[in-house]
Amino acid sequence: MSLTNTGINNAAPIVDNPDSPTAKDIQRVRDFLIQLQANICQALEQQEIDGGGSATFVPDDWQRPEGGGGRSCVMADGAVIEKAGVMFSHIHISNLPATATARHPDIAGRKAQAMGVSLVVHPRNPNVPTSHANVRLFVAEKEGEDPIWWFGGGFDLTPFYPVLEDCVHWHHVCHELCAPFGEEIYPEFKKWCDDYFYLRHRNEQRGVGGLFYDDVNTQSRGWDFETCFKFMQAVGQGYLDGIIPIFEKRKQLPYTEQQREFQLYRRGRYVEYNLVYDRGTLFGLQSNGRIESILVSLPPLTGWQYRYEPEAGTPEYELTDFYLKPRDWLAL
Repeated sequence: MSLTNTGINNAAPIVDNPDSPTAKDIQRVRDFLIQLQANICQALEQQEIDGGGSATFVPDDWQRPEGGGGRSCVMADGAVIEKAGVMFSHIHISNLPATATARHPDIAGRKAQAMGVSLVVHPRNPNVPTSHANVRLFVAEKEGEDPIWWFGGGFDLTPFYPVLEDCVHWHHVCHELCAPFGEEIYPEFKKWCDDYFYLRHRNEQRGVGGLFYDDVNTQSRGWDFETCFKFMQAVGQGYLDGIIPIFEKRKQLPYTEQQREFQLYRRGRYVEYNLVYDRGTLFGLQSNGRIESILVSLPPLTGWQYRYEPEAGTPEYELTDFYLKPRDWLAL
């Protein structure tokens, strides 16, 4: 995950679109993203306060030499949230990196801008899942031609000691926010999430999934710019609708040192995924992104154990045996 995650993939062809966003449209998206960042930070800080903590988000405004900048908001060492990063960026790119042009040769030779909000929250209590979300807009421009643009984003949940009702709630939120845009959207974007957040070298899912989508524009979905933007807004609010009730139920549950050690062990999987597979991380590195914002998704503490095998019948065994497998959560 990275602030500059444009979510470029090869799922849908990107072509010039007659419903081209104007400068005013792009400004509206930017304004929404700035407010979304503030709303998420406020909601997470409230969870910290309600749990007896005092940690707050520290904003860090930055500028990019090539153009653009952003605000990275980071909370650290809280009683409820061990580390969280909620980042906004709006960057300008003169030379698109290989992660972009290899999949979409149509954008080669164009200047581009990418904007988005991206976040990862690592709670202290092992009973509260790690969560990730991002929403983003990418626009590639060339003088005398229509812009090539698309939206991407989603959110996913990575529990350590999952509770079935939390997983069902999470996916119910996903289904409900997708429903106004078509009944096919949730199953399609849910599967996309399952496929994307998969550790091939471990043959396991990163978590219980959620939503993931790329290349959403008029050509790929039949939606005009305004509808694409409304979907971005729904996903941004959906993250809070999904995660806050889980925090409220689980953040003050007791836990053992053994559970804490297992949490750190499973965080190692999160690190592996972000450094090996995440396209946003690769895009950020290849586009000369801000390294502190790119790697802020990593947890403050983690661990690896050689050939660790949980005992059958334990909650640790159940995590991989049942929860970390793609399934129809709404049917459970």
